[in-house]
Amino acid sequence: MKVTVFSTHKFDQPALEEANRGAHELNFLEVRLNTDTVALARGADAVALFTMDHASAPVLEALHSYGIRFIALRSAGFNHVDLAKAAELGMKVARVPAYSPYAIAEHSAALMLALNRKLTRAHNRVRDMNFSLNGLTGFDMNGKTAGVVGTGKIGAVLVRILHGFGCRLLGYDTREDAALVEKFGLQYVDIKTLCTKADIISLHIPLSPGTKHLIDHKLISGMKKGVMLINTSRGGLVDTKAVIEGLKTGQVGYFGMDVYEEEEGLFFEDHSDDIVLDDVIARLMTFNNVLITSHQAFLTDTALRNIAETTIINLDAFASGKDSGNEVVPI
Repeated sequence: MKVTVFSTHKFDQPALEEANRGAHELNFLEVRLNTDTVALARGADAVALFTMDHASAPVLEALHSYGIRFIALRSAGFNHVDLAKAAELGMKVARVPAYSPYAIAEHSAALMLALNRKLTRAHNRVRDMNFSLNGLTGFDMNGKTAGVVGTGKIGAVLVRILHGFGCRLLGYDTREDAALVEKFGLQYVDIKTLCTKADIISLHIPLSPGTKHLIDHKLISGMKKGVMLINTSRGGLVDTKAVIEGLKTGQVGYFGMDVYEEEEGLFFEDHSDDIVLDDVIARLMTFNNVLITSHQAFLTDTALRNIAETTIINLDAFASGKDSGNEVVPI
């Protein structure tokens, strides 16, 4: 089967080639899928998409006109695909439901520790031969109250990590996990209570119309003064301008983000010779209590291997007329 792979990066192509083992004809493209680039998929039987690709209704109609009936997502999220339109056109969409919850949970914990112990500032000082400890005071994670928003696969791993640190644990989810309550003493509360009581808040829920800007001015104003906020899930969960206001007043004491609502065209690319035109992220970068990584929480060798293998499994299943069990449909 001929497959056009959009948004190819140096870090994921080798894993895809290894997992494929020559089974499919993979055409790797660095460009993102959108209305301007969709014509590059002509002649393919399927497309493989990453998080920055746009499978909107017009794009899907174009793909359908080329005879493409299958979309293999190299991600767990699928909010960049118009699933209703895909179903209307008779196109199937399959994702990678879980590639490594450990990768993202561990990165979340890394952001917490780096912010708390001011590792970036300490590292930069030492490189300048400044060995002063002034301004580097952190806090013990042990005994702090951590709120985990979303206790699915990723959130559950983070609960275990934070339990190991000795944190008191609060959780918020539409579906409670009794095992986390029994084994780690997690207490489920509503989102307002979690935000009011937690010293550290970490987000691990999908983006939907109901969760967009979940963390807004109102919730931030009710948080503990100096709260630590971590987002490795979806940028749209956070009203970034509200966070900036919180940082300016000291209401938000630490902010760690691996995702950004306006990350398209910014993250995954080298802009070191460019002028930053995004005023919001430029403002964020002026705070020394903000740590930004460019959507790299998933980036481990284990995750890349699992993404590639599941993507090929999904392609194999479609080619043979089977259901891989990873198909997504509109709700």
